[in-house]
Amino acid sequence: MTGQTRGSARPNQWLRNLNAKIASIPMILTALVIFVGGTSWTVLYSFTNSKLLPRLSFVGLDQYVRLWAAPRWLISIENLAIYGFFSLIFSLVIGFVLAALMDQKIRFENTFRTIMLYPFALSFIVTGLVWQWLLNPQYGIQSIVRSLGWTNFNFDPLYNSDIVIYGILIAALWQGTGLVMCLMLAGLRGIDEDIWKAARVDGIPMWKTYVLVIIPMMRGVFITTLVIIASGIVKVYDLVVAQTSGGPGIASEVPAKYVYDYMFQAQNLGQGFAASTMMLVTVAIIIVPWAYLEFGGGRKRA
Repeated sequence: MTGQTRGSARPNQWLRNLNAKIASIPMILTALVIFVGGTSWTVLYSFTNSKLLPRLSFVGLDQYVRLWAAPRWLISIENLAIYGFFSLIFSLVIGFVLAALMDQKIRFENTFRTIMLYPFALSFIVTGLVWQWLLNPQYGIQSIVRSLGWTNFNFDPLYNSDIVIYGILIAALWQGTGLVMCLMLAGLRGIDEDIWKAARVDGIPMWKTYVLVIIPMMRGVFITTLVIIASGIVKVYDLVVAQTSGGPGIASEVPAKYVYDYMFQAQNLGQGFAASTMMLVTVAIIIVPWAYLEFGGGRKRA
């Protein structure tokens, strides 16, 4: 009887939430056809000699050899590494500090929160153009400071090939830090007030409470924020085009711009596909182990 009962109960597991499963079919098909299919198509044609139009003329790893021998690609990878490292660190630190200050129940909190989040509502092109003007030595910050009497003041990162990527980083932090602050603030508001009271009763300093208690409890918020920041880092393109167009020279090139230029301007689809595939591999190397440890490993422990 028990075996018959279990056997008869198994089909019901598949029929559970049937309407939701049927409704998700278009999304699943879209993911398979567009994302998986498009990715597979890109990887396949990265091994070809496609120029203006894709064609199945296989050349093995020639496109990848040319890619890693190109100084422009190496510079773009270096810029992405610098931009990504500092963007990740400063976005998290500044965003969390602002959220912690905002969590002190200050006056006009809604106004300050709106002001800090407002830059995120702007497009990257608008942000890039605004900061291109602000960092212009003739009209921007340098000109204003010099007019106040500091005639030796220099601040022109967009015109200095050694630090141009940091000028782009400034604009990115200005636009994205407000969103990080709001995410962190939502996480802080989810912390039980009794935890704060217990920490005060025990005489634990506030900074220790944040480091040893609050931040570990906000692990999920930090993971979500990291994913959002990382996705923005990998696809950075608009800010570069709006501020420098990759200049001076090729000093501010990034992988996404390299891909776009080779696919739509140089009419070299094979090289663009190879660069796209390398971006995909880089993301997979970071995301796959992280996702396994975060979700797969957690389920095994459970």
